[in-house]
Amino acid sequence: MAKPVTLGEHILIACVYNAARSFARGDDFRTQRSLIYFKVHSMFRTLAFFALLFGTQAVLAADTYDVVVYGGTSSGVIAAVQAAKLGKSVLLIEPGKHLGGLTSGGLGATDIGNKAAIGGLSREFYRRLGKHYGTPEAWTFEPHVAEKIYDDWCAETKVTVVRNQRLDLKSGVVKNGARIKTIAMESGRQYGGTMFIDATYEGDLIAKAGVKYAVGREANTQYGETLNGVQLGSKSHQFKSAVDPYIKPGDPNSGLLPGIHEGGAGEQGQGDKRVQAYNFRMCLTDVAENRLPFPKPDGYDPLRYELLLRYMKLGTFDALGSNKRMPGSKTDTNNNGGFSTDNIGMNYDYPDGDYATREKIFNEHVTYQQGLMWFLVNDPRVPAKYRDETAKWGLCKDEFTDSAGWPRQLYVREARRMISAYVMTQANCQGQTVADDAVGLAAYGMDSHNTQRYVKDGRVLNEGDVQVHGFTPYPISYRSIVPKADECENLLVPVCLSATHIAYGSIRMEPVFMVLGQSAATAACQAIDAKSSVQKIDVVKLHAKLAEDQQILTWTGKNAAASEGKSKIDLAKLPGIVLDDDQAELHGEWTASRATAGYVGKSYLHDNNANKGDRTATFTVKIPAAGQYDVRLAYPPLENRASNVPVTVSDGQQTKQITLNQRSSQHLDGAFTSVGQFRFEAGASVTVLISNAKTDGHVIVDAVQLVPAR
Repeated sequence: MAKPVTLGEHILIACVYNAARSFARGDDFRTQRSLIYFKVHSMFRTLAFFALLFGTQAVLAADTYDVVVYGGTSSGVIAAVQAAKLGKSVLLIEPGKHLGGLTSGGLGATDIGNKAAIGGLSREFYRRLGKHYGTPEAWTFEPHVAEKIYDDWCAETKVTVVRNQRLDLKSGVVKNGARIKTIAMESGRQYGGTMFIDATYEGDLIAKAGVKYAVGREANTQYGETLNGVQLGSKSHQFKSAVDPYIKPGDPNSGLLPGIHEGGAGEQGQGDKRVQAYNFRMCLTDVAENRLPFPKPDGYDPLRYELLLRYMKLGTFDALGSNKRMPGSKTDTNNNGGFSTDNIGMNYDYPDGDYATREKIFNEHVTYQQGLMWFLVNDPRVPAKYRDETAKWGLCKDEFTDSAGWPRQLYVREARRMISAYVMTQANCQGQTVADDAVGLAAYGMDSHNTQRYVKDGRVLNEGDVQVHGFTPYPISYRSIVPKADECENLLVPVCLSATHIAYGSIRMEPVFMVLGQSAATAACQAIDAKSSVQKIDVVKLHAKLAEDQQILTWTGKNAAASEGKSKIDLAKLPGIVLDDDQAELHGEWTASRATAGYVGKSYLHDNNANKGDRTATFTVKIPAAGQYDVRLAYPPLENRASNVPVTVSDGQQTKQITLNQRSSQHLDGAFTSVGQFRFEAGASVTVLISNAKTDGHVIVDAVQLVPAR
């Protein structure tokens, strides 16, 4: 689609035309210069008159494209390239200077649960990296190499790229009904489009277009989940020893050390507006010729790291435990352990913040993380072995050369999340709910970094970390990347898509963002061709085109067949005597759930990892014939389950207490774990009591099975 001539181009044409006439007439230089000045001055006077008469937007024509992509992240670049390959005029707007987002901003060790789930242009990106390194594919790479591939790809496909243009957060979106007509930048530049794609990490375009979104964590009860909301008791990325949180050790009146908040963590599973921690993925090197020393930032405060100092003196140093080797003798260094590069609790205002607020948060994160590295190398109180271990590393001279080796991209792990007609949830991740309109596969575990640091019983604790893995790749719904039709008909959202906090933790991987960017662009082009809204395109045709372009929409690899139908187990097909959870006598409040696959009957119960000691479930079984019986319990195992569930088996004559680890299972008859063999007499009433007293995670009540022992 041809672009209209803008006002500035009209002025330039007029000036050149009048200058040419002056030269043709033989006017001297001063006369010609005066004439140009007069014409330009006249044009601006005319512009001012019409602006006052009709309004500025009536005069300032917008550059118009078929597809406008806002956000030069990895997803945005792939979306723009795909739309251009499909023959559309494309504009890629990057609010900053560099393309690639986090992929070119330090995350060189690709996070993806199963590489076989990645296809299309996303896979092509890793093949282009491989070509650079002399391998078929490269899944670890240097930041500057990734950026060059993105730049070259846009040039190769003739994508128009504009940089350093940020959306006007006050009046940046003009809509005609449910369609975006134009978007305006802070600079005053305007861009029109038939279709728009918000590929930013922040979701500014969806917010200004009036699309509903969520920030923070939903309560578990909202979508029937178990891993959302406040998550107490996690052992991952936690302090391994009791560290004193007070400025003056042992004295609460002295105040808390920096980075620890007042008050408790909240109730298990409770929703809140807290956002998982951000950091920078540092690219470090131990090659002296390419190494820059860690800078001491302005505003450095050694008290900020007093908590880490105390932790190290108790014998733990794991802050640099995630330091993955990359090509070029470099690293991708990420957060690890109880105190590391994650700036916990310092980003809550980022998602909805204006640019000044975000810049302040960005700079605070720079100060924190640079200060951390300076502290580890230079503070004499740090044990010498830890200083020496850190000092061998430094920033790279040949990376991020315009910011002295420091990454330009803050790792915005999560900001806004759209709320559309389809919300991806924990049930999607674990295969219980399967989307039938796939536009890509997600393959990573449910991953949330810590969201807060608080005090309990005189020691500091982190909260919010979730690391649940072990499921197969699953489809992402097309409906989750488009808004509700009454909110916007020509917008697609491949990054800030519609998902709960915990489901987003699985989806939010850079290769998946690229996959969704390509699918979004394909849908946008089909909507243009069909003169349709994005909600009304023919999904069958979309699938056909995506398959042609080698997107992977269905998982056919390892465990694919086993995952089908594994969500629930049919009671009627189980041997022996089986009682489901709805036949148990319950004390206290238990919550029904179907979030984790592998349960018996309609659902299972859990205690929300709360009110320990107040909840029991008792199964009573009438023994039909005397004999030896294997007593079994069913529960879908996960890492967040309790490892010390008290189980009591009694027939009135004998009583046995067992401690059950619900983080693993024997999977007898698909779901059960034996708690022992017992001799029971005919007519005996056997009780199996499950308690949540003093347990260290979620306690599950699903079913009891008694099978005659051989």
